[in-house]
Amino acid sequence: MSRTELLRDFLRVRQLSEKMCEPLTIEDYVPQPIEDVSPPKWNLAHTSWYFETVLLKTHLADYECFHPEYAFLYNSYYESFGERWKRPQRGHLSRPTVKEVYQYRQHVNTHMEHLIETVDDSQWSTCKQLIELGIHHEQQHQELLLTDLKYILGVNPVYPAYLRPVEISETTVPPAEYVPISGGLYEMGHHGDAFAYDNEFPRHPVHVADFKLQNRLVTNGEYLEFVEDGGYRNFEFWLSDGWTALNNEHWEAPLYWVQQDSEWYEFTLRGLQKLNRSAPVCHVSYFEADAFAHWADQRLPTEAEWEVAAQQTQLSPKSGNFYDDGYLHPVPLHTKTPDDSSSLFQMLGDVWEWTNSAYLAYPGYCKEPGPLGEYNGKFMSNQMVLRGGSCATSADHIRLSYRNFFQPEKRWQFMGIRLAERC
Repeated sequence: MSRTELLRDFLRVRQLSEKMCEPLTIEDYVPQPIEDVSPPKWNLAHTSWYFETVLLKTHLADYECFHPEYAFLYNSYYESFGERWKRPQRGHLSRPTVKEVYQYRQHVNTHMEHLIETVDDSQWSTCKQLIELGIHHEQQHQELLLTDLKYILGVNPVYPAYLRPVEISETTVPPAEYVPISGGLYEMGHHGDAFAYDNEFPRHPVHVADFKLQNRLVTNGEYLEFVEDGGYRNFEFWLSDGWTALNNEHWEAPLYWVQQDSEWYEFTLRGLQKLNRSAPVCHVSYFEADAFAHWADQRLPTEAEWEVAAQQTQLSPKSGNFYDDGYLHPVPLHTKTPDDSSSLFQMLGDVWEWTNSAYLAYPGYCKEPGPLGEYNGKFMSNQMVLRGGSCATSADHIRLSYRNFFQPEKRWQFMGIRLAERC
């Protein structure tokens, strides 16, 4: 990628973050209802902090920071870069103002443009890699910005909409089928020269037994059967930690499901809407996904099975429902024309799919040296892997080897379910 091409991508992604915020009112930028959720203003500033800290301070001569305190306020979890403001208190920061945060972004953009155009050839390779990482880091925070904002709006009892409603009709979803995948020795992990995170390496051999994978995602209607069958009241379906979380958090249905006058509704980024039973279920924890699988007498696939199955299809992000499509919510199968050459549908987009695999290092994994080693490696404990991207993911951010990961009780991301057949 040339300097001109990289600058174009940098500016495109930076502009998209601000485009996402155009529907917001000034009051929307600051709230933080729970620790997991960061205010939109913080996400905008943190992504700028990355470029300033990792690139401008190190590779641009005579660079002057926009503000000396921003390094403390907008560092996320990087111990290498020193002290930082406490995560649960990001919503306490009424100052700096939203206006000042946008000025900070412009300051960083201007100097990054200068860096890309003028950095010495001897430093270009290193800078290029760090800029690419920063671009993908900002794309991750764009998805977080949307899901964080959804939670901020979703706890409001008047259910304000981020965007105007768009009705997506229920359709007749074909019955789920289980596609057989032959066992054997395969390879998984990233390959090629395109960007990938360090946790996707190294590509390595993996053996899987014969298995069958559901050809589509689990729908709201199917999950509603689990709810109405007492799934949230029967401990036999639940892992011990999941049953504890259910009782402590008073779960009765997926996050954002609302029952009014015996009718189910779902809060979306386009407001409260009647539950579309043919759309994929989302905002369920790993514990809920696993409980549903046990209720259905099936199981969740491992991440190796998911990737092996995905490799055997002709999948393209163009066939998935991503942020680029504008729905900002999972849609029923056939709302977008699926790739007819594939026997597996909705593998990319709509919802991140829980797997039954713990987030651990691949054999031979080497954590990046220095601060960038904190990006993925140090989180390889007590988390589960998700695959495939979601309706809030940019299409050019996803790939078959992408490993997302969250603690098993988390629900505020667009997380859903694809089953594998129990042997």
